[in-house]
Amino acid sequence: MIRIQQLKLPIGHTEKMLYAKAAKMLRIPVGKIEEIQIIKQSIDARKKDEIFYSYVVDVRTAKESQILAKVKSSQILKADRTPYRFPASGGQILKERPVIVGSGPAGLFCGLMLARAGYCPLILERGEDVDSRKKKVDAFWKMGQLDTRSNVQFGEGGAGTFSDGKLNTLVKDAAKRNQKVLELFVEAGADPSILYVNKPHIGTDVLMRVVKTMRGQILEAGGEIRFLSQVTDVQVENGRLLAVCVNGTEWIKTSVCVLAVGHSARDTFEMLLKKNVPMQAKSFAVGLRIQHPQSMINMSQYGAEDGAGLGAASYKLTHQAKTGRGIYSFCMCPGGYVVNASSEKERLAVNGMSYHSRAGKNANSALIVSVTPKDFPGTSPLAGVEFQRNLEQTAFRLADGKIPVQLYGDFRENRESQAFGGVEPAFCGGYGFANLRQLLPEVLSASLIEGVEQFEHQIAGFSRADAILAGIESRTSSPVRIDRNPQFESEVEGLFPCGEGAGYAGGITSAAMDGIRVAEEIAKRYAPLR
Repeated sequence: MIRIQQLKLPIGHTEKMLYAKAAKMLRIPVGKIEEIQIIKQSIDARKKDEIFYSYVVDVRTAKESQILAKVKSSQILKADRTPYRFPASGGQILKERPVIVGSGPAGLFCGLMLARAGYCPLILERGEDVDSRKKKVDAFWKMGQLDTRSNVQFGEGGAGTFSDGKLNTLVKDAAKRNQKVLELFVEAGADPSILYVNKPHIGTDVLMRVVKTMRGQILEAGGEIRFLSQVTDVQVENGRLLAVCVNGTEWIKTSVCVLAVGHSARDTFEMLLKKNVPMQAKSFAVGLRIQHPQSMINMSQYGAEDGAGLGAASYKLTHQAKTGRGIYSFCMCPGGYVVNASSEKERLAVNGMSYHSRAGKNANSALIVSVTPKDFPGTSPLAGVEFQRNLEQTAFRLADGKIPVQLYGDFRENRESQAFGGVEPAFCGGYGFANLRQLLPEVLSASLIEGVEQFEHQIAGFSRADAILAGIESRTSSPVRIDRNPQFESEVEGLFPCGEGAGYAGGITSAAMDGIRVAEEIAKRYAPLR
């Protein structure tokens, strides 16, 4: 096939127009085109009066070599159609099935790949299935009844289930794992457009259905998933894994365990540290969620409050502060909500969430500032966890267990807000006014203010005084990295740290890709169980 890059068409174009433009660029009649596959679709909104789609497409036609020789253009080249391939199985014998700890993206994709390859994995998830989990989360948001085992952080699908379901990643993908992740999501019920749109997302409502379907696929392929099954201990002898303990009572023999725990599995980190599993504190970022009217973001990005037919607009902002710290937007949720994402008693954390339609009245994103082990109390590998917990404990107290909120203008002036302005709040969970300057260390507050004022130059109204802040956004990534060698294995033989919680990913897609990598390594070593 022939790949055409930067094929530009107006918003609202038809398929006929796509074929006509491709034929014109290839200098062939439209009738000669047998098939067009969209590889990538992005929006070019640099000129607000001339917004258009920019495509990368693959075209199937006769005499492709002759066409490529005739059409001299850097935009037209031979398509790279190399598919993803799972490796051939190794020869070592597994006496027991591999165990996967966690059913977030890393655990689910690792489990699905191993199950389909005949390894019959057992996935142990500390939380509940997604339907039961949703009931617990809804009850928490409405009545404040937190279940520490099943919540926004823990349960089927992981923390990403209650988010926007964003699938963009900056991870290099020569092996086509990213494409495989998207294909598997589509196979499980996600919209096929995620295969080519520039910033794909699934949405919380759809993602819940997708992870249920993936569970069924794993079971059908010979795997097993157990909920409310927390790994509380591991048996290690002579540097080798022998078994894992579930809920403090049941021991399961295994010589292969994938640690696909989430970034909030703090008690698991503590247990592993006691077992002398090497790990270290790592840098991450903390900050506040900010809400603006979605119409304001649409106007800035597209020149129209209704989104110019393109749906809710997004943004990505970065700034280097005078302090040397990076400030940037994170997990931006167009048409979304700020949610109480707590998982521990008397500690509070927030996150952002959007449904597939992104039809909410507000845009929100985390505005976060980088922190390093130098900011943490002490030198323990879990010092970053302690740093998070201190912030979350303060956040909980500021508004008596509700999400503490403050208008940006009042945050800038260091005073508690008394009423909302023109931005209507969009929260899942109770909230109350507080002075968020009492939450963050002053160097972080000053950095955030500097960032917001700078972002005003990129999005008009970003620094408006009635923009709504909420805190604390503390679960941006894992505060820990569990050491692993180039073969993805811990110093403890048989333990495979994996995904975001182990410190090797930064979102749904990168975590899923890491799960696939670990599945590949296990498959290359061991023979299938069936």
